[in-house]
Amino acid sequence: MALFTPYELGRITLSNRVVMAPMSRSRAIGGTPNALMRDYYRQRAEAGLIITEGTSPSPNGLGFAREAGIYSREQVAGWREVTKAVHEAGGHIFVQVMHCGRVGHVLNLPPGARLVAPGVVPAKGDIFTDEQGPRPISTPEAMTAQDVAQVRREFVQAARNAIDAGFDGIELHGANGFLFEQFFNPHLNHRTDAHGGSLENRARLLVEVAHDCAEAIGADRVGVRLSPYNTHVDMPLYDDIHALYTHVAGRLRGLVYVHVVGNSHEALPTTVKELRAAFGGTLIANRGFTTQSAQAALASGQAELVAFGSPFIANPDFVTRARAGLPLAEIRKELLHASGAEGYTDYPRSTSSTM
Repeated sequence: MALFTPYELGRITLSNRVVMAPMSRSRAIGGTPNALMRDYYRQRAEAGLIITEGTSPSPNGLGFAREAGIYSREQVAGWREVTKAVHEAGGHIFVQVMHCGRVGHVLNLPPGARLVAPGVVPAKGDIFTDEQGPRPISTPEAMTAQDVAQVRREFVQAARNAIDAGFDGIELHGANGFLFEQFFNPHLNHRTDAHGGSLENRARLLVEVAHDCAEAIGADRVGVRLSPYNTHVDMPLYDDIHALYTHVAGRLRGLVYVHVVGNSHEALPTTVKELRAAFGGTLIANRGFTTQSAQAALASGQAELVAFGSPFIANPDFVTRARAGLPLAEIRKELLHASGAEGYTDYPRSTSSTM
Protein backbone atom coordinates (compact mmCIF):
# COMPACT_ATOMS: atom_id res chain seq x y z
CA MET A 1 0.00 0.00 0.00
CA ALA A 2 1.26 3.49 -0.87
CA LEU A 3 0.48 4.62 2.69
CA PHE A 4 3.45 2.62 3.95
CA THR A 5 5.98 3.60 1.27
CA PRO A 6 8.75 6.19 1.72
CA TYR A 7 8.33 9.81 0.64
CA GLU A 8 10.85 12.57 -0.05
CA LEU A 9 9.80 15.70 1.87
CA GLY A 10 12.20 18.54 1.33
CA ARG A 11 15.58 17.48 2.64
CA ILE A 12 14.31 14.42 4.58
CA THR A 13 13.02 10.98 3.58
CA LEU A 14 9.95 9.81 5.45
CA SER A 15 9.72 6.06 6.10
CA ASN A 16 6.00 6.12 5.29
CA ARG A 17 3.25 8.58 4.33
CA VAL A 18 1.51 8.56 7.70
CA VAL A 19 1.67 11.90 9.49
CA MET A 20 0.91 12.28 13.18
CA ALA A 21 -1.27 15.38 13.30
CA PRO A 22 -0.68 18.14 15.86
CA MET A 23 -2.76 17.64 19.00
CA SER A 24 -2.86 19.69 22.19
CA ARG A 25 -2.09 17.47 25.19
CA SER A 26 -1.40 20.13 27.89
CA ARG A 27 1.63 18.51 29.52
CA ALA A 28 4.10 21.40 29.23
CA ILE A 29 4.16 22.47 32.88
CA GLY A 30 5.33 26.08 32.98
CA GLY A 31 5.38 26.16 29.19
CA THR A 32 8.56 24.10 28.91
CA PRO A 33 8.82 20.66 27.23
CA ASN A 34 9.78 17.92 29.67
CA ALA A 35 10.78 14.26 29.93
CA LEU A 36 7.15 13.14 29.79
CA MET A 37 6.70 14.91 26.45
CA ARG A 38 9.98 13.43 25.21
CA ASP A 39 8.71 9.94 25.95
CA TYR A 40 5.32 10.62 24.36
CA TYR A 41 6.77 11.70 21.04
CA ARG A 42 9.47 9.01 21.04
CA GLN A 43 6.79 6.35 21.49
CA ARG A 44 5.11 7.54 18.27
CA ALA A 45 8.26 7.91 16.14
CA GLU A 46 7.22 5.22 13.64
CA ALA A 47 4.98 7.85 12.01
CA GLY A 48 6.59 9.05 8.81
CA LEU A 49 6.35 12.58 10.19
CA ILE A 50 5.31 13.87 13.61
CA ILE A 51 3.91 17.38 13.86
CA THR A 52 3.95 18.57 17.46
CA GLU A 53 1.20 20.21 19.44
CA GLY A 54 0.70 23.93 18.86
CA THR A 55 3.74 25.72 20.32
CA SER A 56 3.88 29.45 20.92
CA PRO A 57 6.49 31.76 19.39
CA SER A 58 6.13 34.24 22.27
CA PRO A 59 4.44 34.84 25.64
CA ASN A 60 1.75 36.86 23.83
CA GLY A 61 1.01 33.89 21.59
CA LEU A 62 -0.05 31.64 24.45
CA GLY A 63 -3.69 31.00 25.26
CA PHE A 64 -4.16 27.56 26.82
CA ALA A 65 -3.16 26.04 30.14
CA ARG A 66 0.17 24.19 30.03
CA GLU A 67 0.86 25.15 26.42
CA ALA A 68 4.45 24.79 25.25
CA GLY A 69 6.55 27.62 23.86
CA ILE A 70 9.69 27.85 21.76
CA TYR A 71 10.94 31.31 22.67
CA SER A 72 13.15 30.73 25.74
CA ARG A 73 16.47 28.93 26.20
CA GLU A 74 14.82 26.46 28.57
CA GLN A 75 12.11 25.65 26.04
CA VAL A 76 14.64 25.13 23.24
CA ALA A 77 16.63 22.83 25.52
CA GLY A 78 13.49 20.88 26.40
CA TRP A 79 12.51 20.47 22.76
CA ARG A 80 16.06 19.38 21.92
CA GLU A 81 15.57 16.33 24.14
CA VAL A 82 12.32 15.56 22.28
CA THR A 83 13.84 15.79 18.80
CA LYS A 84 16.89 13.76 19.84
CA ALA A 85 14.65 10.97 21.13
CA VAL A 86 12.49 10.95 17.98
CA HIS A 87 15.51 10.91 15.68
CA GLU A 88 17.18 8.13 17.66
CA ALA A 89 13.97 6.12 17.23
CA GLY A 90 14.16 6.64 13.45
CA GLY A 91 11.50 9.34 13.10
CA HIS A 92 11.19 12.90 11.82
CA ILE A 93 9.49 15.79 13.56
CA PHE A 94 8.26 19.31 12.75
CA VAL A 95 7.12 21.76 15.40
CA GLN A 96 3.78 23.47 14.85
CA VAL A 97 4.25 27.15 15.65
CA MET A 98 0.92 28.56 16.83
CA HIS A 99 -0.09 32.04 17.95
CA CYS A 100 -3.48 31.79 19.65
CA GLY A 101 -4.50 35.39 19.03
CA ARG A 102 -7.90 35.96 20.65
CA VAL A 103 -8.31 32.32 21.76
CA GLY A 104 -7.10 32.32 25.33
CA HIS A 105 -7.48 33.55 28.87
CA VAL A 106 -5.33 36.05 30.71
CA LEU A 107 -4.90 33.54 33.57
CA ASN A 108 -3.03 31.28 31.13
CA LEU A 109 -0.53 34.01 30.24
CA PRO A 110 2.76 34.66 32.05
CA PRO A 111 3.29 38.03 33.79
CA GLY A 112 3.56 40.90 31.32
CA ALA A 113 2.02 39.01 28.39
CA ARG A 114 -1.02 40.32 26.50
CA LEU A 115 -3.86 38.60 24.67
CA VAL A 116 -3.74 40.25 21.24
CA ALA A 117 -5.72 39.84 18.01
CA PRO A 118 -6.56 41.73 14.78
CA GLY A 119 -9.32 43.56 16.65
CA VAL A 120 -11.33 43.67 19.86
CA VAL A 121 -13.74 40.84 19.00
CA PRO A 122 -13.81 38.17 21.73
CA ALA A 123 -14.54 34.55 20.91
CA LYS A 124 -17.62 33.00 22.49
CA GLY A 125 -17.07 30.01 24.73
CA ASP A 126 -15.05 28.88 27.72
CA ILE A 127 -11.41 27.91 28.08
CA PHE A 128 -9.79 25.93 30.90
CA THR A 129 -7.51 27.63 33.41
CA ASP A 130 -5.58 25.78 36.11
CA GLU A 131 -6.37 28.54 38.62
CA GLN A 132 -10.14 28.82 38.22
CA GLY A 133 -11.25 25.96 35.95
CA PRO A 134 -13.33 26.81 32.86
CA ARG A 135 -13.65 30.56 32.28
CA PRO A 136 -15.09 32.66 29.43
CA ILE A 137 -12.46 33.42 26.79
CA SER A 138 -10.88 36.80 27.52
CA THR A 139 -11.40 39.89 25.36
CA PRO A 140 -8.24 40.59 23.32
CA GLU A 141 -6.44 43.83 22.69
CA ALA A 142 -6.37 45.13 19.10
CA MET A 143 -2.90 44.76 17.63
CA THR A 144 -1.09 47.90 16.59
CA ALA A 145 1.11 48.03 13.49
CA GLN A 146 4.06 47.64 15.86
CA ASP A 147 2.46 44.50 17.33
CA VAL A 148 2.07 43.03 13.84
CA ALA A 149 5.71 43.71 13.06
CA GLN A 150 6.68 42.13 16.39
CA VAL A 151 4.70 38.98 15.56
CA ARG A 152 6.64 38.64 12.31
CA ARG A 153 9.93 38.86 14.21
CA GLU A 154 8.72 36.38 16.84
CA PHE A 155 7.88 33.75 14.23
CA VAL A 156 11.25 34.13 12.55
CA GLN A 157 13.04 33.70 15.86
CA ALA A 158 10.83 30.69 16.65
CA ALA A 159 11.81 29.16 13.30
CA ARG A 160 15.49 29.63 14.08
CA ASN A 161 14.96 28.25 17.58
CA ALA A 162 13.26 25.20 16.08
CA ILE A 163 16.27 24.35 13.96
CA ASP A 164 18.53 24.97 16.95
CA ALA A 165 16.35 22.53 18.90
CA GLY A 166 16.85 19.85 16.24
CA PHE A 167 13.49 19.95 14.49
CA ASP A 168 13.38 18.91 10.84
CA GLY A 169 11.15 21.89 10.11
CA ILE A 170 8.19 23.97 11.24
CA GLU A 171 4.48 24.11 10.49
CA LEU A 172 2.87 27.55 10.66
CA HIS A 173 -0.60 27.14 12.17
CA GLY A 174 -2.88 29.05 9.82
CA ALA A 175 -5.96 27.01 10.76
CA ASN A 176 -8.54 26.20 13.45
CA GLY A 177 -9.44 29.75 14.40
CA PHE A 178 -6.04 30.98 15.60
CA LEU A 179 -4.21 34.22 14.79
CA PHE A 180 -3.60 33.94 11.04
CA GLU A 181 -7.14 32.75 10.41
CA GLN A 182 -8.43 35.60 12.55
CA PHE A 183 -6.70 37.98 10.15
CA PHE A 184 -8.32 36.15 7.20
CA ASN A 185 -11.84 36.66 8.56
CA PRO A 186 -13.55 40.01 7.78
CA HIS A 187 -15.99 39.49 10.66
CA LEU A 188 -13.02 39.63 13.06
CA ASN A 189 -10.57 41.75 11.09
CA HIS A 190 -11.88 45.31 10.75
CA ARG A 191 -8.47 46.83 10.20
CA THR A 192 -7.96 49.70 7.77
CA ASP A 193 -4.20 49.26 7.40
CA ALA A 194 -2.17 46.96 5.12
CA HIS A 195 -3.44 43.89 7.01
CA GLY A 196 -7.17 44.49 6.65
CA GLY A 197 -9.85 45.09 4.05
CA SER A 198 -9.18 43.22 0.81
CA LEU A 199 -8.56 39.48 0.80
CA GLU A 200 -4.96 40.15 -0.24
CA ASN A 201 -4.50 42.34 2.82
CA ARG A 202 -6.23 39.89 5.17
CA ALA A 203 -3.97 37.10 3.87
CA ARG A 204 -0.87 39.26 4.10
CA LEU A 205 0.36 38.39 7.59
CA LEU A 206 0.51 34.62 7.01
CA VAL A 207 2.16 35.11 3.63
CA GLU A 208 4.71 37.53 5.11
CA VAL A 209 5.53 35.22 8.00
CA ALA A 210 5.83 32.20 5.69
CA HIS A 211 8.25 34.07 3.43
CA ASP A 212 10.20 35.42 6.42
CA CYS A 213 10.60 31.94 7.90
CA ALA A 214 11.52 30.41 4.53
CA GLU A 215 14.26 33.00 4.17
CA ALA A 216 15.49 32.30 7.71
CA ILE A 217 15.61 28.47 7.65
CA GLY A 218 14.83 27.40 4.07
CA ALA A 219 11.53 26.94 2.25
CA ASP A 220 12.07 23.18 2.35
CA ARG A 221 11.69 23.34 6.13
CA VAL A 222 8.47 25.39 6.27
CA GLY A 223 4.94 24.00 5.98
CA VAL A 224 1.57 25.67 6.59
CA ARG A 225 -1.68 24.32 8.00
CA LEU A 226 -4.96 25.67 6.58
CA SER A 227 -8.64 24.96 7.30
CA PRO A 228 -11.03 26.49 4.73
CA TYR A 229 -14.64 26.82 5.98
CA ASN A 230 -13.53 26.29 9.57
CA THR A 231 -16.00 27.33 12.27
CA HIS A 232 -13.96 26.11 15.25
CA VAL A 233 -13.73 28.52 18.23
CA ASP A 234 -16.51 30.82 17.06
CA MET A 235 -15.23 31.51 13.53
CA PRO A 236 -18.03 32.80 11.28
CA LEU A 237 -18.02 31.95 7.57
CA TYR A 238 -17.62 34.73 4.99
CA ASP A 239 -18.19 35.28 1.28
CA ASP A 240 -14.69 35.15 -0.23
CA ILE A 241 -13.31 32.06 1.53
CA HIS A 242 -12.65 30.19 -1.72
CA ALA A 243 -10.87 33.12 -3.32
CA LEU A 244 -8.82 33.86 -0.21
CA TYR A 245 -7.54 30.32 0.22
CA THR A 246 -6.63 29.84 -3.41
CA HIS A 247 -4.80 33.19 -3.26
CA VAL A 248 -2.95 32.12 -0.11
CA ALA A 249 -2.00 28.77 -1.62
CA GLY A 250 -0.50 30.45 -4.66
CA ARG A 251 1.56 32.74 -2.46
CA LEU A 252 2.85 29.74 -0.49
CA ARG A 253 4.18 27.99 -3.60
CA GLY A 254 7.69 26.66 -2.94
CA LEU A 255 7.16 25.75 0.71
CA VAL A 256 7.63 22.12 1.72
CA TYR A 257 3.92 21.38 2.20
CA VAL A 258 0.40 22.62 2.82
CA HIS A 259 -1.59 20.69 5.43
CA VAL A 260 -5.36 20.95 4.88
CA VAL A 261 -7.83 20.19 7.66
CA GLY A 262 -11.12 18.87 6.28
CA ASN A 263 -14.71 19.40 7.35
CA SER A 264 -18.19 18.73 6.00
CA HIS A 265 -18.75 21.99 4.12
CA GLU A 266 -20.11 21.23 0.64
CA ALA A 267 -17.72 23.66 -1.07
CA LEU A 268 -14.57 22.23 0.53
CA PRO A 269 -13.68 19.62 -2.16
CA THR A 270 -13.68 22.26 -4.91
CA THR A 271 -11.66 24.70 -2.82
CA VAL A 272 -9.08 22.04 -1.89
CA LYS A 273 -8.75 20.99 -5.52
CA GLU A 274 -8.02 24.55 -6.64
CA LEU A 275 -5.88 25.26 -3.58
CA ARG A 276 -3.83 22.17 -4.45
CA ALA A 277 -3.36 23.34 -8.02
CA ALA A 278 -2.38 26.83 -6.90
CA PHE A 279 0.18 25.52 -4.41
CA GLY A 280 1.63 22.88 -6.71
CA GLY A 281 3.54 21.00 -4.00
CA THR A 282 3.11 18.35 -1.33
CA LEU A 283 -0.34 18.30 0.26
CA ILE A 284 -1.10 16.65 3.60
CA ALA A 285 -4.77 15.71 3.90
CA ASN A 286 -6.42 15.55 7.33
CA ARG A 287 -10.10 14.68 7.71
CA GLY A 288 -10.76 11.72 10.00
CA PHE A 289 -9.22 9.08 7.75
CA THR A 290 -9.26 5.33 8.18
CA THR A 291 -6.42 3.27 6.74
CA GLN A 292 -8.63 2.39 3.77
CA SER A 293 -9.82 5.93 3.03
CA ALA A 294 -6.27 7.24 3.40
CA GLN A 295 -5.03 4.73 0.86
CA ALA A 296 -7.84 5.73 -1.50
CA ALA A 297 -6.90 9.42 -1.14
CA LEU A 298 -3.29 8.64 -2.05
CA ALA A 299 -4.26 6.36 -4.93
CA SER A 300 -6.58 8.99 -6.43
CA GLY A 301 -3.94 11.72 -6.22
CA GLN A 302 -5.80 13.85 -3.67
CA ALA A 303 -2.74 14.08 -1.43
CA GLU A 304 0.84 12.90 -1.01
CA LEU A 305 0.65 12.41 2.76
CA VAL A 306 -2.21 11.68 5.16
CA ALA A 307 -2.48 12.94 8.74
CA PHE A 308 -4.08 10.98 11.57
CA GLY A 309 -4.84 12.59 14.91
CA SER A 310 -6.76 10.74 17.61
CA PRO A 311 -5.65 7.20 16.60
CA PHE A 312 -2.13 8.12 17.72
CA ILE A 313 -3.27 9.10 21.21
CA ALA A 314 -4.18 5.61 22.42
CA ASN A 315 -2.02 3.76 19.88
CA PRO A 316 1.64 4.80 20.00
CA ASP A 317 2.27 2.04 17.43
CA PHE A 318 -0.56 3.17 15.17
CA VAL A 319 1.48 2.59 12.00
CA THR A 320 2.20 -1.02 12.98
CA ARG A 321 -1.46 -1.62 13.79
CA ALA A 322 -2.68 0.03 10.59
CA ARG A 323 -0.27 -1.95 8.42
CA ALA A 324 -1.26 -5.26 10.03
CA GLY A 325 -4.97 -4.49 10.32
CA LEU A 326 -4.88 -4.82 14.10
CA PRO A 327 -7.62 -3.36 16.32
CA LEU A 328 -7.10 0.07 17.84
CA ALA A 329 -7.17 0.87 21.54
CA GLU A 330 -9.70 3.44 22.76
CA ILE A 331 -8.89 6.89 24.12
CA ARG A 332 -9.53 7.76 27.75
CA LYS A 333 -11.08 11.11 26.91
CA GLU A 334 -11.18 12.37 30.47
CA LEU A 335 -7.36 12.36 30.47
CA LEU A 336 -6.77 14.11 27.14
CA HIS A 337 -5.67 17.37 28.78
CA ALA A 338 -4.59 16.14 32.19
CA SER A 339 -1.13 16.92 33.50
CA GLY A 340 0.51 13.54 34.09
CA ALA A 341 1.56 10.29 32.47
CA GLU A 342 -1.84 8.63 32.82
CA GLY A 343 -3.67 8.73 29.51
CA TYR A 344 -0.52 10.07 27.84
CA THR A 345 2.49 7.76 27.89
CA ASP A 346 0.90 4.68 29.49
CA TYR A 347 -0.99 3.33 26.44
CA PRO A 348 0.48 -0.10 25.60
CA ARG A 349 1.86 -1.18 22.26
CA SER A 350 0.39 -4.17 20.48
CA THR A 351 2.15 -7.51 20.90
CA SER A 352 3.04 -7.35 17.19
CA SER A 353 4.92 -4.08 17.58
CA THR A 354 8.70 -4.26 17.20
CA MET A 355 9.71 -0.81 18.45
